[in-house]
Amino acid sequence: MTETTKNKLGSIQLSDLKKFGYKINKFNADFAVYGIDGQQYLFCDSESFESDFSAIENNCAEIIKEYESGNDIVISGKDFLATVLQMGYESVAVAYIDITGLSSANRPNELTDKECLAGILELFAGKFQVDNVSRSQMEKIGSELSYVYEELSILHKLSSNMKVTEHNSNFLQMACDSLTDLVHVEGIAVLLEKVIDDSPQLVLAAGSGLIDIDSNMAAILHSRLVEEIKQGKEALLDSNIETPYKYIWLDNIKSIMAVPLFGKDNSKMGAGQFKKNGSSITGFMVAVNRLDKPDFDSIDMKLFNSVANGCAVFVDNSRLFKDLKELFIGSLKALVSSIDAKDKYTRGHSERVAFISKWIAERLAEKQPIDSEEIHRIYLSGLLHDVGKMGVSETVLCKIGRLTDSEFDHIKRHPAIGANILSGIKQMRKIVQGVLCHHERIDGKGYPNGLSGDKVPFIGKIISLADSFDAMTSKRVYRDAMTIEQAMSEIEKGLGTQFDKEIGRVFIDSDVYQMWDVMQNAFSDMNQNKEFSDYGAVAVGTLLK
Repeated sequence: MTETTKNKLGSIQLSDLKKFGYKINKFNADFAVYGIDGQQYLFCDSESFESDFSAIENNCAEIIKEYESGNDIVISGKDFLATVLQMGYESVAVAYIDITGLSSANRPNELTDKECLAGILELFAGKFQVDNVSRSQMEKIGSELSYVYEELSILHKLSSNMKVTEHNSNFLQMACDSLTDLVHVEGIAVLLEKVIDDSPQLVLAAGSGLIDIDSNMAAILHSRLVEEIKQGKEALLDSNIETPYKYIWLDNIKSIMAVPLFGKDNSKMGAGQFKKNGSSITGFMVAVNRLDKPDFDSIDMKLFNSVANGCAVFVDNSRLFKDLKELFIGSLKALVSSIDAKDKYTRGHSERVAFISKWIAERLAEKQPIDSEEIHRIYLSGLLHDVGKMGVSETVLCKIGRLTDSEFDHIKRHPAIGANILSGIKQMRKIVQGVLCHHERIDGKGYPNGLSGDKVPFIGKIISLADSFDAMTSKRVYRDAMTIEQAMSEIEKGLGTQFDKEIGRVFIDSDVYQMWDVMQNAFSDMNQNKEFSDYGAVAVGTLLK
């Protein structure tokens, strides 16, 4: 029994043949199956006589030849009936019945046992073929359904993770990894347009497996993909399996497929390139060298296009969200600047309080659970803590000299004014407490509500400390700025009365001088400090979820 025959006749076929053989044995006949190379595959012995199959071991080719010429049942000598077993349209084995033990007596008007067995054998051979065709089709359908299920699982996974707060690289890497699990290829990559030094370029955004695409190869792939799309095709497909290569590729590329990512992009590259339905090719997904079959096919192309479309939607949404965040943080900073502009002595105060608040929150996060989103909210609350001063008269804000009780009462309204302004904006509600309570004190002597102890919100305690530190270390019209040492001494004195003990102690024990150096460098030219501008956009993303 050769490996070839073993592989073609599996356990299910073997079971069917054995059952048939045992039924043949009841006629006092022996049953055997031989591979097309003459090796015996199965023998069912009726034990009524001793069969001698040696005479026909080498005539399988002759049986197959006669079968293919139209003889469904072949009489091999006077003692053997034979037929060919097929799977699909391929002959895989020869079945024999040794009829030596049959009675040769003729019964009037009745079929002989030999004729009966010949008919049974013919019917069985036909059923064997039909069963295997049906089984093969079922397996194919099952395989296709499984593949479709995997496709749907990938698309569902992508849609479930399509959150604007997710980073591009994480989402695209997940897409590549998911495809690699389903489609066996040597490598997959996603390339996107990116402006580098004012020049649009295609850069690697994610990848999986073995694939190496430099800038030159990226440009070649992009131009060839555009050419294919212009010709009405959905993808770039190339190999030398059925026809010669259409394009010249590196030696290690045996088969290749690239599908476009269409998006609404305003970069220089997108504006000058091929457009389809108002969208331009802003990137592409490429896969090289199909491993479990010779070439990529239409099924692969449809799957990759579906995934690429999902990736393109995500990238577009991500860009829009980024623009929205930048617009939002720009608007907030413009608002803050308009407040600071009312008093030249407090200019930059809001940005500094935001930074100091963030610093304190990050030091606290080293000792207790505070997630990054909470730190973002603390930063933004610090940035907007004085927004209520829009409702305070400039005469009072900029007054030189001591304020009257009435004027001080007027100023003390600004936390409540700010909270009322921000409460009307749904996305701002989580930072309102920091704005409202940044002048509350632990001993209850603060304003506007005279809260004390744990009734002062955590975010309010942090903003209060940051606001006081910046106020003490900034020059005012009525006094010079304190040194860091003097300010820290004042904070130490105020622990448990003005400031929360734990928060104040963490701030005092931190490297305040490092914080101060960063502030001096960063806030010397706020408009040109990209790092802080980028952080503000990230922080705003917390509010826009």
